Amino acid sequence: MTRSRHVLVPFGTRPEVVKLAPVVTALRGAGHRVTAVDTGQHTDPALSTELQATLGLAPTRRYTLPTEGPARIGALHADAATALADFVPDLVLALGDTNTVPAYALAARAAGRPFAHVEAGLRSLNDRSVEEVNRRAAGAVAQLHFAPTSRAAAFLRCEGVPSARIFVVGNPVIDTLVARRVRPTPVGDRVGVLVTAHRPTNVDDPVRLRRLVTVLRDLADQIGPVTFPVHPRTAARLAAAELTSALDHPGITLTGPVDYPRMLAALGSARLAVTDSGGIQEEAAYLGVPVVVLRGSTPRWEGVEAGTTTLAGLATDDAATAVLAAASKHTSQAEQARAAALPCPYGDGTTGAQIAGILADDRTDALLALDEPDFTDGRLPW
Repeated sequence: MTRSRHVLVPFGTRPEVVKLAPVVTALRGAGHRVTAVDTGQHTDPALSTELQATLGLAPTRRYTLPTEGPARIGALHADAATALADFVPDLVLALGDTNTVPAYALAARAAGRPFAHVEAGLRSLNDRSVEEVNRRAAGAVAQLHFAPTSRAAAFLRCEGVPSARIFVVGNPVIDTLVARRVRPTPVGDRVGVLVTAHRPTNVDDPVRLRRLVTVLRDLADQIGPVTFPVHPRTAARLAAAELTSALDHPGITLTGPVDYPRMLAALGSARLAVTDSGGIQEEAAYLGVPVVVLRGSTPRWEGVEAGTTTLAGLATDDAATAVLAAASKHTSQAEQARAAALPCPYGDGTTGAQIAGILADDRTDALLALDEPDFTDGRLPW
């Protein structure tokens, strides 16, 4: 027997839209009822409403958040509680590690509704990372853990999550790439470097921001032309630090946020991606483009294990030297060919269908149950 469930799906950032669009499509195709909630984390149209229209993810409700930090977080949690009360779903399904995730996980628990986590089990092992806290909070609440890889599943098992609650389903970003018929650019036709940077640890720190500017200029001088779509947060920090003019370089092309198809085109046609983004690491793996990660760790270890991703953060004075050394290695002819030939470790484009099928299975009822334990008979839970 199959089940048709009412699933509340919150999203608030560009990566969530890209990855949840195919999941929502698959859920509805399998007969589930979906309530989609735009939590309001991103307000730039290129990162929010325009992308939602491009990928066909229309929210049932759209919230607007205050601009200030504490009020913003408070409103996000209040909106989550309101959404649970208004829509009364059978379960909440959220993806990734943004502030939306713990807000809706905790709201689900408070409302007595089960919670499912997509992209479960990613671990950067970075205690300073807010995203790591968000991932762990989601893991503590979730009844279902949809892990993208066996490595992510292993992290969950090490933390005590029962294997029966873990499903290795791939990452839904691959569903989006497959659905859009995105194809890798032949290695010989690739040119230059795509750079993205937006994480607070990189762009809010004036010292690291200056190192980023040095990296950009050195990449343009030594590797090839640099395309830098500047995130709104990064643009504001560059302007405040009076560093924008330092990027006036003939080999650097600055743009504002670009739409998703143009971002994919820029990534696929580049010889190298230099980024602090998680999603780009996955998309680059599908497109066979090597990556230098501007961080000291990553929750996506598969690329590091394969040798197509190098960690080179901005924490030390020799950051530019480390990034350039990694860039030189990855843009060699042999490494370009090797990266292009490796299979993508993040799935085969069926993640949404797998999730929809698991939720339709009546055997999942037992995993979603939130029963209160009863040890009054003297039994001990160990």
